[in-house]
Amino acid sequence: MRYRLLGRTGLHVSELSLGTMNYGGAGYFANMGSLGQSEVDEQVRLAVEKGINLIDTADVYSYGQSEVLVGQAIRNLGLPRDELVIATKGFVRMGPGVNQLGLSRHHLFNAVDASLKRLQLDHIDLYQVHGVDPLTPLEETLSALDDLVRAGKIRYTGLCNTPGWQVMKANAISRAHGWKSFSSAQVYYSLAGRDVEREIVPVVEDQGMGMLIWSPLAGGLLSGKYQSGGAQGRRSQGSFPPVVPARADACLQALQVIANAIDASPAQVALAWLLARRAVTSVIIGARTHEQLETNLAAADLALSHEHLTQLDEASALPSEYPGWMLAFSSQDRLTPPVKP
Repeated sequence: MRYRLLGRTGLHVSELSLGTMNYGGAGYFANMGSLGQSEVDEQVRLAVEKGINLIDTADVYSYGQSEVLVGQAIRNLGLPRDELVIATKGFVRMGPGVNQLGLSRHHLFNAVDASLKRLQLDHIDLYQVHGVDPLTPLEETLSALDDLVRAGKIRYTGLCNTPGWQVMKANAISRAHGWKSFSSAQVYYSLAGRDVEREIVPVVEDQGMGMLIWSPLAGGLLSGKYQSGGAQGRRSQGSFPPVVPARADACLQALQVIANAIDASPAQVALAWLLARRAVTSVIIGARTHEQLETNLAAADLALSHEHLTQLDEASALPSEYPGWMLAFSSQDRLTPPVKP
């Protein structure tokens, strides 16, 4: 397992991290999986043994059960706290009250305290806002997060699923006030879904932020189990994350050809492609079974050739979109080294 710096922090995180959306299985999340304590203990044990130090959860995953299971697993296994990077999130509704959601100071303080209690921890290493709140001013959210850092309840802050312009606005506000700025962005990114490359990747690179990837297999699509038309797993309940069918088919065909050539699984190849992307810090992997987790962990040891990376890039390429195509056209002379006649 290799480790990468989380943006401009001095914190190293494993290039693969453990996802926990399938822990608990309450309500909506039952479709993701329903692992209980003994299964969670075994997954956490295997992940840590293989070198993973970043465990990603959220308060809304099974409505608190995922955090409870993760926290208890850490205790059951006697894992050293200072060798783990525990990431969780807040924003989504956690009760029927009118203020039990969002990114207000009120909800963030309550949400962090509740997560700490469920996790049985005295601090959260990476606290991520789980969405964009259209009602709360950014200044209120950012000042609250800064106060939580100063109080020692959280160490670093991140955001999820946020437009590039809003990332820039948030960081500019934080720097203007001397507040802690965001260290990372958690985004959807896969061979079948490369939209993040249009605006968010350039912003993340410009701002020196880490980038954590959720659903790297596009909801199981890139595992290869859907090629024969069988509706299994998460995607049997709907197309999420959404994909463009023609591009998804091209990705699956390229994955299978390369997987056969190097004796790997399509999932391993898809994960290895992401690990080769310059902006990616850590890829979050989740699994319903011990065997699936072992297979996905093996992607850390898979190095794709330049030829194979090119094949995958071409099969999954985004269609040209304005203003990207105009920028590429107008900047041609600037990208060509000058030659004195």
